[in-house]
Amino acid sequence: MRLSRKAEYAIRALTAMARRPIDATSQIDEIAAAEHIPVKFLEQILLVLRRSGLLRSRRGVGGGYQLALPPDRISVADIIQPIDGPFEPIPCTSDSARKSGRCPCGTPGCGGIGSFFRSLQDTVNDHLRSTTLADLAKTDAENSSVHFDI
Repeated sequence: MRLSRKAEYAIRALTAMARRPIDATSQIDEIAAAEHIPVKFLEQILLVLRRSGLLRSRRGVGGGYQLALPPDRISVADIIQPIDGPFEPIPCTSDSARKSGRCPCGTPGCGGIGSFFRSLQDTVNDHLRSTTLADLAKTDAENSSVHFDI
């Protein structure tokens, strides 16, 4: 189970934006250079995030992208879902399998494996929903601060 490069870049780009004042406008070129993301790829990612309501765009001189919500109201799950879809480690954990009680694997109730992965899915999704851009930006700031011990 691996997060796509596209989702990773989306998280990095929005975290960079979250480190700026809420009303600041970020240009694609600036974000791409700072986060080492290919510009064309970032353009596609930010377009998806704008369509999902996480960003708003401004045209013209001084234009670019802004967060549509404060960083403490955007969860990591909010960013990943429009890019990669829901976290479903195996077909037995899909919403349709959970609602219908019928598992694609054919095992009634999906057995122990399905139960294990549903538990894992719930834990991961809870963590993704409870971690915000503000949390990531704060951790970035803490990890990048310079310390001198004498």
